[in-house]
Amino acid sequence: MPDITAIGELLVDFTPYGLSELGQPLFERNPGGAPANVAAAIVKLGRTAEFIGKIGDDAFGQGLKSVLDARGVGTAGLILTKEANTTLAFVHLDDQGDRSFSFYRHPGADQLLREEEIPYAILDASSIVHFGSVSMSDEPSRGATLAAVRYARQKGLRISYDPNLRSALWGSLDEAKQWILEGMKYADIVKVSEEELEFLTGSTDLEKGSRLLAGPFATELLLVTLGDKGSYYRAGELVGLVPGNLVQAVDTTGAGDAFFGGLLYGLLEDGRKVNYWSSSELERLLRFANATGALATTRKGGIPAMPTLEEVLASMK
Repeated sequence: MPDITAIGELLVDFTPYGLSELGQPLFERNPGGAPANVAAAIVKLGRTAEFIGKIGDDAFGQGLKSVLDARGVGTAGLILTKEANTTLAFVHLDDQGDRSFSFYRHPGADQLLREEEIPYAILDASSIVHFGSVSMSDEPSRGATLAAVRYARQKGLRISYDPNLRSALWGSLDEAKQWILEGMKYADIVKVSEEELEFLTGSTDLEKGSRLLAGPFATELLLVTLGDKGSYYRAGELVGLVPGNLVQAVDTTGAGDAFFGGLLYGLLEDGRKVNYWSSSELERLLRFANATGALATTRKGGIPAMPTLEEVLASMK
């Protein structure tokens, strides 16, 4: 039985890798995609995960499946298709290691997951179902994603959600906001960045913005990641800011996903719903998640950057 089943995109990140002899940029191929990154993070920390999605039956897709298999992420719900190629994302890094993306996805295989292809038996066996907004940026994957999370909600499963705004993948920002907020209706645990909080609420104030975002929904726990400043939480009326871990970042590509993996790991280990947690327990959980996210920035790529439990605990000392 998987602890977590993640549904969504699995793709190739091409990460900057210096310059050629002629001064041209070089890129390193790395497996990525936010839901797949979270699944890999969970497994690296010692729990179990399955992944549901669609990739191209091409060299890139076959390589991605091999990576998940090798990392111990279940792939019974992963479909390889000839309909379209595997989505490619080129990552551009600034001097601080922060990234922007260029996508090759017109369409990508991940957009073509259909509702009738969802393996509901895998969802039935899960403790948490995790999804993001990228798979809702187009049909038929939007309908498939929402069908899966509605089913999970009806079954009483916990649902975690990463709005993960990638504006280049949407027809318009209004469309992105509409469907990202649709996903909020089903989520118990939500992680957003500062930029995503402002996009969804119009507020840069953490207390006000988190209240505006969580208030209309049955959100058990809302997290706002703040980069090297740490993270902010809202669990009902409990709120707090937990400082981050100072590291030498080289690539922030998988940082938010590693943070989310660390957070979900802590929730799984405890087993209780968040409304039973105290402020001190929540802050301890976020210190663990912050450390997991920080360690992921010290390595390049998404899935390859995920730290082990031993590494996280050592860094917290």
